[in-house]
Amino acid sequence: MSAAPTSTAVGAMPSTWRQFYALTKPRVIQLIVFCALIGMVLAVPGVPSWAQVQLAAIACFGIWLVAGAAAAFNCVVEQRIDAKMKRTAWRPTAKGQLTNLQTLSFSALLCAVGSAVLYFWVNPLTMWLTFATFVGYAVIYTVILKPLTPQNIVIGGASGAMPPVLGWVAMTGVVSPESLILFLIIFLWTPPHFWALALYRVEDYRKSGLPMLPVTHGSEFTRLQILLYTFVLFAACLMPFMMRMSGWFYLVSAVLLSIGFSGYAFALWRDYSDALARKTFRFSLIHLSLLFAALLIDHYL
Repeated sequence: MSAAPTSTAVGAMPSTWRQFYALTKPRVIQLIVFCALIGMVLAVPGVPSWAQVQLAAIACFGIWLVAGAAAAFNCVVEQRIDAKMKRTAWRPTAKGQLTNLQTLSFSALLCAVGSAVLYFWVNPLTMWLTFATFVGYAVIYTVILKPLTPQNIVIGGASGAMPPVLGWVAMTGVVSPESLILFLIIFLWTPPHFWALALYRVEDYRKSGLPMLPVTHGSEFTRLQILLYTFVLFAACLMPFMMRMSGWFYLVSAVLLSIGFSGYAFALWRDYSDALARKTFRFSLIHLSLLFAALLIDHYL
């Protein structure tokens, strides 16, 4: 028999609130909302009015709620898989700290409140596109594609690429070519980002039974795909300048960041190591964050 937990151990246990908050995958949601915010800013010429600032804040809140709902739903669907992987074994659903009913209720509440916020205080199109993104990630990607095909992240990446489109629509009410360029950048960024992670977590994915590319096609093939995707992504990152969405500051930033990402991918292709795969994964996060930050800065120069 195990000993009863001491008061210190009980005090150290995470609160139920922290467990629910962890379900929303806060770091991922921060990047999603940030990309949505960039779409909002770029959709408004010049300095936004106070009314537009308020609208953007409300839209960010609504998008955050629905994205958090999708993340929580994902934790329910992948509960058994998460428990087998070191990277995700800490999640409250994987550890049995929260029941499926609690998690699904939490997800439904977030989705309902977020959708209402977007429908009544932003515009219906933003709500429907955000809800479609929820379905695309939580159902089509997580339930259908992820366990079915090694191209899961390529197809499912469309959901993750939607935030700037949602932000643009929140401010203008329409889907524009400019917003689709931002969509394309994230869509092309997603596969090399996740495959770099999958390379050094390949044993976790093998144990989980998920058909990630390094498991089904091997390390060398995956590394080649990462390299090729960074080349195509490089070209896509130049499109905002070519379409006159941005100026020289963004162009220089995009070129330097894309050279860095391609450089990591090339080094990874030539001589693999887990340490280099980790560095490539981390730089991919820096690449996207700074790329969109450059778009934001350039917009006001």
